[in-house]
Amino acid sequence: MKTNLKVAATCAALALTPLAMADNVAAAVADMTPAADAAEAAAVEAAAVGPIATVEIATRRTRSSVALKQDEIQKILPGINPLKALQTLPGVNFQTADPWGNNEQNLSLTVHGFSGQQLGYTMDGVPLGDQQYGNYNGLSPQRAVISENVRGVVLSSGAGDLATASTSNLGGTIETFSSDPLASRNVALQQTVGSHQTSRTFLRYDTGKFGDSRAYISALHHEAHAWDFEGRQGGNQVNAKFVNDNAAGKLTLFLNYSDKIEPNEDSTVHVAGETSAPYTRPFTYPDFATALAYLSPTGATPAADGNNYRNYYSDAQREDWLGYARYEWNLSDTVTWMNQVYYHYDNGVGVVAGPIGVAGLPALFSVYYPNQNLKQVFGNSGYATRTTEYQINRAGVQSILRAELGEHKVQGGVWFEHNESQAYRRWYALDVNNPSSPYDRPSNPLITQYGSEIRNKVVQLHLQDEWQVRPDVVLQAGFKSSLQFAHGDFPVQPKLGAIAGGSKALPVGDIDTKKWFLPQLGARWDLSARDQVFVNLQKNMRQFVTYGGGGASPWSLASQQAFDLFAKEAKPETSVTFEAGLRGSRNFEGVVTGLDGQVSVYHVNFKNRLLTISPTPVISSIIGGNPVLANVGSVKTDGVDLSGTLHFGRRFSLYNALSYNRSRYDDNYLNGATTVPTSGKNVPGSPEWMDKFVATLNFGPTEVSLQGEYVGKRYATYTNDLSVPSYFLMNLAVGCKLPFLDRWVKNPRYRATVTNLADRKGSLNVVVGAADKTYNTFPIPPRQVFLTVMADL
Repeated sequence: MKTNLKVAATCAALALTPLAMADNVAAAVADMTPAADAAEAAAVEAAAVGPIATVEIATRRTRSSVALKQDEIQKILPGINPLKALQTLPGVNFQTADPWGNNEQNLSLTVHGFSGQQLGYTMDGVPLGDQQYGNYNGLSPQRAVISENVRGVVLSSGAGDLATASTSNLGGTIETFSSDPLASRNVALQQTVGSHQTSRTFLRYDTGKFGDSRAYISALHHEAHAWDFEGRQGGNQVNAKFVNDNAAGKLTLFLNYSDKIEPNEDSTVHVAGETSAPYTRPFTYPDFATALAYLSPTGATPAADGNNYRNYYSDAQREDWLGYARYEWNLSDTVTWMNQVYYHYDNGVGVVAGPIGVAGLPALFSVYYPNQNLKQVFGNSGYATRTTEYQINRAGVQSILRAELGEHKVQGGVWFEHNESQAYRRWYALDVNNPSSPYDRPSNPLITQYGSEIRNKVVQLHLQDEWQVRPDVVLQAGFKSSLQFAHGDFPVQPKLGAIAGGSKALPVGDIDTKKWFLPQLGARWDLSARDQVFVNLQKNMRQFVTYGGGGASPWSLASQQAFDLFAKEAKPETSVTFEAGLRGSRNFEGVVTGLDGQVSVYHVNFKNRLLTISPTPVISSIIGGNPVLANVGSVKTDGVDLSGTLHFGRRFSLYNALSYNRSRYDDNYLNGATTVPTSGKNVPGSPEWMDKFVATLNFGPTEVSLQGEYVGKRYATYTNDLSVPSYFLMNLAVGCKLPFLDRWVKNPRYRATVTNLADRKGSLNVVVGAADKTYNTFPIPPRQVFLTVMADL
């Protein structure tokens, strides 16, 4: 393999036998990451299952771990979010409004019944937080590293690595790894064009080796429009990486800068018995005349639109700096010591410009401007601009010592992070004579509704031993400790009546949580050179969310008394996960020449589930409010994942991933004095049945793949009185070399991609937030076509 980038875009994929493929994968990993950290190499090294959207099964682990390498990620759609690429894997339910999966406001992810905020995420070992919109402790993978620089992504869908730096990994971990600089000098160029004025330009320069060192710098510019309104997506991103690798150890320096804007999309509100909910809720921007005509003289929206009224615009602006320094010191042939320091700074804002006469806004504004003409106060347009302005300032260190002591591989480590986060809610005028743009940060607020500042320290320790009992049996045992020390303040407190369901003052104070013993036990039995049985049992905990002013956070509670009681009595969410499985590969003579796959079963006991009970009847209320954060009991989950690839010689392969998951509540809960009957009900938003397939045909220099995804019915409320129907979507990808350009550039090739090939309509993801009678949805985007041309110099 000459370069990783060249492999990533080669459209004439090698149709190897399963064992040859496994050897090729191991060689590829070694080529990409010479002297790489053993844990990362083991995470990506695997037996491959198919030549496109390849699932690589981590054969060295005592748990279910599957991976996608760089070339397979980019084959799905060049520039795709690593999380969205995982939707081809069993048990993963991912949806978002744009084809790359970049839009975070309407992103939905569940794995084995756990929501995206209950998983752990890292990039090169650096913690990425819990991925909630308006993140307070991290950033999304696509903002942490340019997609084209991703070496691979690994999903551990049950028990994650004990060393994973995360406080939210109840249901597993997702690890993203950036590619290392190439050994030879190279310039990589890539240009994507397509539907809705898409233009994505990627450039990377690799220095090649100089002494023991290598480096690269790369840049990305992405532009696209939303499919259902005039919203601009994209921005700029820069990555730089330096590696010095010698017998003493390996030094890695990484820097990422990201400045992105994503158009938010208003979800459609549904109520029981409704027949006229719109398919989309497009913004009126940039047609300000239409926006003005949409409102009555007093700023009221059409009564017929109800909660599905139209806003003027909304978007998410995020600027991030992320860097780390990592040194893997070879103390001896059998002992290594890895130390990594990192720093992340985020300055972001979520913006929405909407009518002043909806969702309780007249009452809110009257708190600050009593007995005044609110339309005049806010610029005489009938609209106001609301922002939530975020800042994250966090730094951390990780230290892991590994030693091989005879038949034992012992590992111990510590992770420490200090995070200072802010969230300020502000309101601005929208001047009828000088309307604002969604692509500029507003200034001079009329109202600062609240401002939170939270300081948070996390300490995580782990120790484990992997014992080679005999050549074919490995036992693993270990534990981790998770400690969090958080203090929250509100430099700006809301006025009485400015927060729905709350008192005048938002709560302040400390919450410390300590869990010293979270064990993991595992075993792997090699039945043969090609077949393995694995079992794993692990206990995990999700630390309390440290975000002020909204969401499932103690600092969003309605009063100081409620906060103090929560701090004294509440227990963090915990899960105990058991999984067992069989993985292997086979070669055959005849039409079917190979079979690779894995089957796993799992059971999860999820305790102390915290539910945010909203004080407002609308799930996505613009004014926000103080929720009730209640312990609503436990959840039992059982499931099966079955995935594999059939190889039909060198020309054709068929990958399929079938999954079944049943997650049900054990208990009812109270909403005030009302009992909500959730006992025995399915967890909403998570389908019981999913099936994914990828059919790949190679002929000559051309590769054609057809990808399909079936997502079963999902319940839309906690009591299961409403649901959204199943959907089935297909994507088509065609790739080939461009040999007539060989005289000018190296390895020229193209890839054409068609998303939602059959142009299906329906509910893509469901927003769950009510016990019954109402839910929100985002629609399935239409068919879109993209063409990417790539070459090296």
